[in-house]
Amino acid sequence: MRTRPLVGVIACRREVEGHPAHMVTDKYLSALRDYGLAPVILPVWEDAVESELLGSLDGLLLTGSYTNVEPQRYGAERAPENARDDTHRDAAALGWIPAALDLELPLLGICRGLQELNVAFGGTLHQAVQRVPGMLDHREPEGDREAKYAPSHDITLVPGGRLAALHPEPASRVNSLHQQSIAELGPGLVAEALAPDGLVEAISVSGAPGFAMAVQWHPEWKPREHPLYDALFRAFAAACDVHRGARIPLSAVDA
Repeated sequence: MRTRPLVGVIACRREVEGHPAHMVTDKYLSALRDYGLAPVILPVWEDAVESELLGSLDGLLLTGSYTNVEPQRYGAERAPENARDDTHRDAAALGWIPAALDLELPLLGICRGLQELNVAFGGTLHQAVQRVPGMLDHREPEGDREAKYAPSHDITLVPGGRLAALHPEPASRVNSLHQQSIAELGPGLVAEALAPDGLVEAISVSGAPGFAMAVQWHPEWKPREHPLYDALFRAFAAACDVHRGARIPLSAVDA
C-alpha cells in the first residue's frame, strides 16, 4: 500500500527545561496530516545543510515563529523591536531553500517562512512594519487564540498569478500575526497577493517547475474552514503527492 508523502517541517530552536530543543507547534503538523501528508520534524543546526535528508522528502514546510531572521542576513541594522533571534534556524532555512528548489521539492512558507524565502533570494525586510509610514499595524490582535487567528484584513490576489489560479475569487480576508514583512522583494520572486496598504502578502518563485510559494498569514489555523487556506494546502498536498510518485514509483511501493 502506498504511504503518505513525507513533508519535512523546519524546527525552531528553543530552550526547554534547561536544554536546547528543536520544536514545531502542533497546528502545523496537524494541518499537514489532515491533508494526507506525513510530517517529519527537521532539526536545525548552524553547521549542516541536510541536502541528503531533503532528497528523501516530498515537500518542505517553513513554519511561522516568534523569532525573526537576523537583520545582518539582509544587510540591515537591528531595530529595537527586533529582539528574538534563532540563528540555528536562519542557517538551516537559508541553506535548505536553495537545496530544496534544486531538487524541485514542493515548498510552502508561512509567515517567518515567507521572510526566509525573501531573504534567501536577496530581499529585505521591515523589522517593525507598524512604524513604516502608510502601513497598517499587522501585529496579532489582543484576545484568545480564536481572536488572534481570526481574519483581520483583506488581500487582493494578483490576476494571472499562481495563487489566483488556486482560488476563484479575486480577494480574500486573512489573519495577521506579524511584525516583520517584506520590504524589498528578492530578485526571482513574484508577488502573488497584496494587503490594502500595498504590503506583499504572498510570493512565489519565478520559473519554479512545481509548487514554491509562501504567504505572510497563517493558513494552518483551521484551514478547512477558510476557502483560500484550504486551497493552499490542497495544492501543496497534491504537489507533494506528485513528487512522491516520481521519487518512488507505484510499482516499487507495491512490489
